[in-house]
Amino acid sequence: MTKILIVDDDSEYRANLKEILDNAGYPNDMAESAKEALEKLGMQQFDIILLDFMMPEIDGINALGEIKKISPYSKIIMITAFASIENAVRAIKKGACEYISKPFKIDALLLMIKQAIEELRFEKNIKKLKLEGTLSSLSNSIRREIIRMFHTQKKIRMMETAHKLDIEDHTKVIFHLRTLKEARIIKQNKKRAYLLTQEGKKVLECLNILDKFLSDK
Repeated sequence: MTKILIVDDDSEYRANLKEILDNAGYPNDMAESAKEALEKLGMQQFDIILLDFMMPEIDGINALGEIKKISPYSKIIMITAFASIENAVRAIKKGACEYISKPFKIDALLLMIKQAIEELRFEKNIKKLKLEGTLSSLSNSIRREIIRMFHTQKKIRMMETAHKLDIEDHTKVIFHLRTLKEARIIKQNKKRAYLLTQEGKKVLECLNILDKFLSDK
């Protein structure tokens, strides 16, 4: 059963998040500061951490690195009222798997949690299959969707990719495209359109096999 830790200095907001998670059936615990969160992580494991960006003493960004040292496999969703490209990039670089801006829709948060759970499951199965290398860049469901999209559409630009994925935040799309490009799964042609590399086509074949493996579990 997925266990979630809520880290926010606002008691009312913590209570609201707890109610959302309780109603969705997720076991959860709360911490009012990064320090308390680190203490709890030292005693028990949490699969997902909802981490507030702005907190006294140790803010969310600085807490990310410390959390990853104690709980490297936890998925961290950064919650911020100050959405910006800079904050998003900093959070991702520090180890967050996603970020969401206040105020947000409950369905949007629950979808992110569901995707984070899928990433955890995907990564565990990759380890079982001993495919930690290139395929680890595909633990995110959005990146897997991009791979399949490029297989059927051949060449797609960034804006078209964002439209087809129905993602308004282009920062997220750019990050996922960059990750796939760094893994040499996709590349850009002279017209800046993205397409699968030869290695990417091989990864797609492996991904199809992995999908079959996961569907049988």
